[in-house]
Amino acid sequence: MKTIQGNIVDIPNKRIFKGEVTIKAGKIVSIIEKEHNVNHFILPGFIDAHIHIESSMLVPSEFAKLAVKHGTVSTVSDPHEIANVLGVKGVEFMIENGKQTPFKFNFGAPSCVPATSFESAGAIIDSEDIKTLMANPDIKYLAEMMNYPGVLFDDEEVLKKIAWAKHYNKPVDGHAPGLRGDDITKYIAAGISTDHECFTYDEALEKLNKGMKVIIREGSAAKNFNALIDLLPEHFENMMFCSDDKHPDDLLLGHINQLCARAVAKDIDLFKVLQAACINPIKHYNLDVGTLQIGGAADCIIVEDLKDFKTLQTYINGELVYDFGKVNIKDVAFKNLNNFNCDKKEVSDFRFESSAKRIRVIECNDGELVTNEIIVDSLIENGNLVSNTKTDVLKMTVVNRYNNAKPAIAFIKNFGLKEGAIASSVGHDSHNIIAVGVDDASICKAVNAIIDAEGGICAVNTSEEKTVALPVAGIMSDKNGETIGKQYAELDKMAKQFGCTLNAPYMSLSFMALLVIPALKLSDKGLFSGATFEFTSLEAN
Repeated sequence: MKTIQGNIVDIPNKRIFKGEVTIKAGKIVSIIEKEHNVNHFILPGFIDAHIHIESSMLVPSEFAKLAVKHGTVSTVSDPHEIANVLGVKGVEFMIENGKQTPFKFNFGAPSCVPATSFESAGAIIDSEDIKTLMANPDIKYLAEMMNYPGVLFDDEEVLKKIAWAKHYNKPVDGHAPGLRGDDITKYIAAGISTDHECFTYDEALEKLNKGMKVIIREGSAAKNFNALIDLLPEHFENMMFCSDDKHPDDLLLGHINQLCARAVAKDIDLFKVLQAACINPIKHYNLDVGTLQIGGAADCIIVEDLKDFKTLQTYINGELVYDFGKVNIKDVAFKNLNNFNCDKKEVSDFRFESSAKRIRVIECNDGELVTNEIIVDSLIENGNLVSNTKTDVLKMTVVNRYNNAKPAIAFIKNFGLKEGAIASSVGHDSHNIIAVGVDDASICKAVNAIIDAEGGICAVNTSEEKTVALPVAGIMSDKNGETIGKQYAELDKMAKQFGCTLNAPYMSLSFMALLVIPALKLSDKGLFSGATFEFTSLEAN
């Protein structure tokens, strides 16, 4: 039995009162009003309503240690990234590793592995695999259905996956950036209930009006808070907060608490903000997470104030997992799993022989996953299309890491590099090697650094080479959050010293192979148009 005192934030009844919470056997057994001199506030823990834990570059047990510092007690987690590398075995790894901590991970069954047929992934999860996963009580939902063309055109395999989720009465998450009108109506009618990909107010409003739950995303790369937050006051019962992808250096600084602080700073009603942050994910996904009610799990946090939401203590099932700067979550031992099978490359592998005067280029938008397709003048040296640092049109490549194959080549604008190259084996969604650089030699050097490490992120120039190894599936570290966060921050700084102008260079880079987000991306098989959903030519004339 333990008792905690504070100003109790009662979200359902929209009131705050001085009181005392008594916890026994992991449950809240009483909440009483009681005078005291304690100034801090007690409220339910925060929930990230959609995140890929892998994007933190941490295994679940290490992610938990950072998340509880910011008052997060639970996540709705799509293990899509590791599934693209290792299949069902990867999903099972995430579940088992997470189970060894008090933190409440709620994993979904990845619906799109591979995300498309236009890329090479390390595994396949078909409808029979989804059937098996859906029967597992540890699987809470069918994760984001990125193959929206498959839904719209009644693809049999896609519809089977959705049908198995319905059979087990589990929600189906959506992923439909920019989908409007009759298309989004049909997508919703298929049984898809959420979307975290809205990037305009009008798009999100249409989806809300048609019965979808809209999740406001603010991650390391995609930032939609400013575009969508003004919808919250009217639609607070049908909105949630998420990170989607959160790199380790950002996770060291904050999590869902930051979004609550920003929303309250905009004078949005506190209780509406907390409804989205603490209550709605539990209702929608049927989570076993407490809401600061008698008889419920003691998943609550103590914060300094209701402005910045600085977390002082975090309780999960009554266990004090974070206490004034100290994390009380034990280390978890595990074996590294990986799937990496390609040979080192030669500089000549990155030549693109052409006489084209104009080329089709990916225009990267900082803070967004959506790109533009632009046509620009090419730069040719000895018959080879090369980077042009003056116009900031740089060569990029995606290299198949599961088999030996010829690298795919494209060009990208807005990375801003003036020297060297950066590369990563975190390349959504298939996690092949992706790199961008100022010349073929630098690109080759960066790609080979990733191959040597069997996964990681790196920055190289003529005199330096720095790599952060990611030995777990080539996308996660086996180190703790502070270590990987610091190492990642150093590489981020190095990329910016090379001239990169993006806020999150490696996060942005990782999404330049994500074919299901328009308008133009690069897979290991070639340049791909998200508008027409087919390959397109690099040469524009």
